[in-house]
Amino acid sequence: MPQHPSAAIVSNPRMDELLGSGRQEPIEGSLRGQLLIATPTLNDPNFWRTVVLIAEHSEDGAMGLVLNRPLEVLVQDAVEPLAQLVDQDDSVYQGGPVEPQAVLALAEFVDPSMAASLAFGQIGFVSADPDVDTLGPSLTRTRVFAGYAGWGAGQLETELEEEAWVVEIAHASDVFAEDAELLWASVLRRRGAIGEILAMMPPDPSVN
Repeated sequence: MPQHPSAAIVSNPRMDELLGSGRQEPIEGSLRGQLLIATPTLNDPNFWRTVVLIAEHSEDGAMGLVLNRPLEVLVQDAVEPLAQLVDQDDSVYQGGPVEPQAVLALAEFVDPSMAASLAFGQIGFVSADPDVDTLGPSLTRTRVFAGYAGWGAGQLETELEEEAWVVEIAHASDVFAEDAELLWASVLRRRGAIGEILAMMPPDPSVN
């Protein structure tokens, strides 16, 4: 399990701050609300065997959260204001390499209109500096992330052409998977026989 360099995760950015004004208009073929599954050929340590939920995708780039990298720090210790929204033993997750001190809370909303920004279905972002006493009852479950994944204009499209990622439909259960270490293989297996083969590949392809 990765270790976070500090238990003090301090900033809580707004979605419009992450992508900039006017950058949230989806493009044709937008992957917003879908999963990216890293293929075994993607050797970047930031994304090796990761599952990423794409939260925004426009002509100016994309933003997402890595779903399967829990950190060795609890939400109650690192982000105390959000502790009421999660279970006592819930960890912070490493959302990606960009702005690792930034805090993002992804939740399942009873009323999706209360989300600061929706990713898909009833899954969306908790607003910056939320009133947790008011918001808490409207959330079914919440996960807290430190940092996020980001792509510049055309960068994600290039990586897809290079077959660095497999695209898959996102389920709410993927976002809140209890055993994050098994998520990569389990999501790959939804792709059928080829996904099953990829999921069974050893971490070092030279090892049979």
